[in-house]
Amino acid sequence: MGKIYCVMGKSSSGKDTVYKKLKEQYKEFRLIVPYTTRPIREGEKDGVEYYFVSEDRFCEMKESKKVIEARSYNTKCGIWTYFTADDGQIDLSAADYLLIGTLVSYQALREYFGEEAIVPVYLEVEDGLRLARALERERRQEKPKYAEMCRRFLADEEDFSEENLIKSGITERFGNEDFTECLNKIQRYIEEIR
Repeated sequence: MGKIYCVMGKSSSGKDTVYKKLKEQYKEFRLIVPYTTRPIREGEKDGVEYYFVSEDRFCEMKESKKVIEARSYNTKCGIWTYFTADDGQIDLSAADYLLIGTLVSYQALREYFGEEAIVPVYLEVEDGLRLARALERERRQEKPKYAEMCRRFLADEEDFSEENLIKSGITERFGNEDFTECLNKIQRYIEEIR
């Protein structure tokens, strides 16, 4: 039986970078591409980071019972929905999978597929460093959205509170101040589970 390795953490904790390195390391893992109704960002590709869909398409998928979990955020740029779909991407009898998610998506996937099928890979970064990383990333955008960056930063405090992490059974955590060290620890963790 395959497992879903769910990479998660607060914004600018390094999820995308860790995810990309794990994709390179574990080529046999299949990828679960989540969906979003938010606009595509500079440098992103549809079907790679996310499937970028309209609000109407999200509603159609929800009505046809293809949505496993969904989260909507009232952002500074409008309401954006992120979701995971049972759209044929996932067959745990055939492979292990890799996914970037949130604590809410992790909890919903555990409920949907069973606790033993979902493995949390939770990244932590000291808040000052994380904020500096977020600011630098936003500065590189053609049209920076600083208010949205701040909203995400503050929302993460509640979403990934210590109480929520404990309730979700997140005991293994990976500090990502030193990327190489963090990645090595995650790879050892995955190897122990496999």
